[in-house]
Amino acid sequence: MVIAISFFSFLAINFAPGGFFDQLKLNPSVSQETIKQLEAFYGLDKPLLIRYADWLWNALRFNLGYSIEYNESVKKLILERIPNTLMVSIPSAFLSWSLAFVLGVLSAFKKDSVLDKIIQGVSYISMSIPSFVMGFLIMMFFYKTHLVNISDMLSGINIKHLMLPVSALALSSFGGLSRLVRANVLEILNSPMYIFLKASKVRQSTIIIHVLRNALSPFIILLGYEFSSLISGAALVEIVTNWPGMGLLILNAVLSKDLFLVMGSLYVGSIMLIVGNIIADMLLFLNDPRIKREHII
Repeated sequence: MVIAISFFSFLAINFAPGGFFDQLKLNPSVSQETIKQLEAFYGLDKPLLIRYADWLWNALRFNLGYSIEYNESVKKLILERIPNTLMVSIPSAFLSWSLAFVLGVLSAFKKDSVLDKIIQGVSYISMSIPSFVMGFLIMMFFYKTHLVNISDMLSGINIKHLMLPVSALALSSFGGLSRLVRANVLEILNSPMYIFLKASKVRQSTIIIHVLRNALSPFIILLGYEFSSLISGAALVEIVTNWPGMGLLILNAVLSKDLFLVMGSLYVGSIMLIVGNIIADMLLFLNDPRIKREHII
């Protein structure tokens, strides 16, 4: 899977019009010999398939090459930016999932009530607003209310600045998750298991534990995708809120056609997707013993 993703990404980047050295070619003070030396240094003078084979061989040993734009090791650049992105992604994922689970369960148990309709309405609003638009709205709110100095929220790495992308991601993503929880809990409440437990006069706390445990399964499946999106999911919000994470790094790499930095970022994201799915399958097996071991291997 990683090889397929990297191969097609490599083709797309190389077939895109223009290149990193195009601006240098228009500069009369830079000789063609210098440009040829630079292309030879980065291996850009070789045939396409040989270039990909060289990159893949190095990538398998986690040698992701040298960034043309930043003039630094790609691995070093990614390792510097990943902690900043995780500072945004992990708290926002925790907040959105916790809020979605609580509201989804509450909405299901109070089906068709006023509270259920309010939660459903809030969830629809959350689903309809993209994360980067939510970032703009939050910035506008703080600017109009003067609760926080907006300049502090758009510069440096601090709590005020961190609050902006975290809240934007959390508020824009909990709506869809809460509807998923609600639908799954309602299905369990209408199942023979729930009817049997109610008829057997089992304690309400025990029934709720059974319902919540069964409601976790779809969440665990989504965990694999969430793990891979810890880096890529926050990209747009990071760009809008000027947070110095992977989003700005990838944007600059794409705009400058920095082949090795773009490929390195995609490579890391692909690995995280596979690792996330493996972790999700293992957690799903632990949560639901009815799933046979051979189904997750």
